Amino acid sequence: MTLHADAVAVLSSWSAPSAEEEALRKEFLEHLRTHDDAMSRTCAPGHLTATTAVLSHDGEFVLLTLHPKAGMWLPMGGHCEPEDATLGAAALREAFEESGIRGLRLLPGPLALDRHKVWCHPPHSWHLDVEYGAVAPPGAEPMISDESLDLKWFPVDAVPEPSDDATRRLAARARRVLRGETVAGRG
Repeated sequence: MTLHADAVAVLSSWSAPSAEEEALRKEFLEHLRTHDDAMSRTCAPGHLTATTAVLSHDGEFVLLTLHPKAGMWLPMGGHCEPEDATLGAAALREAFEESGIRGLRLLPGPLALDRHKVWCHPPHSWHLDVEYGAVAPPGAEPMISDESLDLKWFPVDAVPEPSDDATRRLAARARRVLRGETVAGRG
């Protein structure tokens, strides 16, 4: 199965937890249907990306990166690469590359969808973001990468400014999944 086919399968079977995300799910599937290169950063109107909220082993903290281009505290994430077999694999790879934490465990997902404007292709394009959660092993020590200005653990309930609602939503959903709680639209 190709990464493109995996994305279609993942999004076709995903139950969106909100009406807004259901509309995004349909938009992402249409984008995949009409763009063979939808998984590649070369797809100018927009492309699918993978993001991961990395939680501490107990789910109390989320690791965020101070993104150099956005100037905000955000979860780990980025473009899919040709070697990524699945969206989940892309999300886990990005989380490891940006956090330096070995032994991350991906939570069942995706947990959320988000669409945001970026400048990959001037004047702009879109990241069609498929979002996951992962859990760090106890005692995990993150290592800042060259893709970040800073990297810090924050309480899930106290994501700092500047950030965005999508980051807060993803961190909260990841913690609920880790705790075995139901996320609306999911089992």
